[in-house]
Amino acid sequence: MHVQEIIRTHPHVQGNTKDALIRCIEDCSDCASACTACADACLGEQLVQQLTQCIRLNLDCADLCTATGAVATRRTRSNEEIIRLMLHACAAACQACGEECERHASHHEHCRICAESCRRCEQACQEALRSMA
Repeated sequence: MHVQEIIRTHPHVQGNTKDALIRCIEDCSDCASACTACADACLGEQLVQQLTQCIRLNLDCADLCTATGAVATRRTRSNEEIIRLMLHACAAACQACGEECERHASHHEHCRICAESCRRCEQACQEALRSMA
């Protein structure tokens, strides 16, 4: 990804990027993709009705990851409080989705992969929050 490279060029950043926030933006993008793919794979499973909650949490997590990454990427007069709130919400969504996907991981490889992505993103959000303190 080119997130750090492009944010570094922003006139309000002046080369001073927050590495933990950059990693979080990248992990949010990765997790959004993994969750979207997992939801789609769940829809393709024979016993899709058993995966309804997983699909719901996948979609919620994907949306929150996408929104969090977008808000955190904007550096012009950035609103640190909104970014913190988004990071908290994203971490919570990743935790819930990761836990649900782990329940299905032994039967569905896509859920195992998604759970790992959710855990990475949750951790990245928490690290970004700590770096903003």
